[in-house]
Amino acid sequence: MELKWFEDFLSVARCYSFTRAADDRHITQSALSRRIRQLEEWLGVPLFDRKTYPVTLTPEGQAFLNTASETVFSLGHLRSDLHQRYQSRTSVLRFAMLNTLSLTFFPNWIEQLKRQQQLGYIRLCDQKPTFVEHISQLHSDETDFLLTYAHDAVGLIQQLNHYPMLRLGRERAIAVCRPDSDGRPLYPVGISQAPVPFLSYGQHSFFAHALARSPQIASLPLVAIYENGMSINLKAMALSGGGVAWLPESLLKAELESGALVRAGDSRWDMPLDIRLYRQPVLRAEAAEAFWQCAVDGEKTPSAA
Repeated sequence: MELKWFEDFLSVARCYSFTRAADDRHITQSALSRRIRQLEEWLGVPLFDRKTYPVTLTPEGQAFLNTASETVFSLGHLRSDLHQRYQSRTSVLRFAMLNTLSLTFFPNWIEQLKRQQQLGYIRLCDQKPTFVEHISQLHSDETDFLLTYAHDAVGLIQQLNHYPMLRLGRERAIAVCRPDSDGRPLYPVGISQAPVPFLSYGQHSFFAHALARSPQIASLPLVAIYENGMSINLKAMALSGGGVAWLPESLLKAELESGALVRAGDSRWDMPLDIRLYRQPVLRAEAAEAFWQCAVDGEKTPSAA
């Protein structure tokens, strides 16, 4: 049993709709329905009459409603109280971030800030398999800061519009593949309409959203032959000669310099990206507020440009 099942149940009961509840919970409707089914299987009873519109509670669901509400309230209050006590006596900085940024951008950036100011203990939240779940970590106060890529084509980023934000840098995702014996790309893109084997991201990852909504890239004759949500894993497949992958350029420095990977197409097929840091509107720990100010000051210096 998971607490989020209770929260999902309460959202559907309040919205009378799985679609509206999914929007409220910042997850897909299929994920919400699956979690409600898991709760019903755990309880051993149906909670909603799905034959009606709007959906209604079964008698068992009605009986469960008060208990679910009290449980979520009590545990939420306890969690908040414990967090406040913990953060009031510690200097923990909680970060959520896309996996690639944790490997490429974050280490050097945080070390630069450490040279300017003593920072607290840094804790990275558990990695999430979908971009929506990374955003949810900020919504649910599981993290103080979210480090992410951003692109205008990814509409989900608009869910973060009301959070304070810093633009920390720019990045490009570029199409790469293994070279042939002459150093040319095995799978050139943008030259012909011949099918190109494509190493794709999991459909709910940030880059999957960005690539799918880029009209120019979507016009290419790409044939997905492999899927993985992690850029580092797609790089390994590209190195093996499996196909073309769009990867952050910062992840490819060694491979491009050595020639182990080459551009599959020219700069027309590059995807420009922002690197952004979002934060909670109200930071509970003084250390987090001090860190944010350090990051803001760092962006004002010439070295941060």
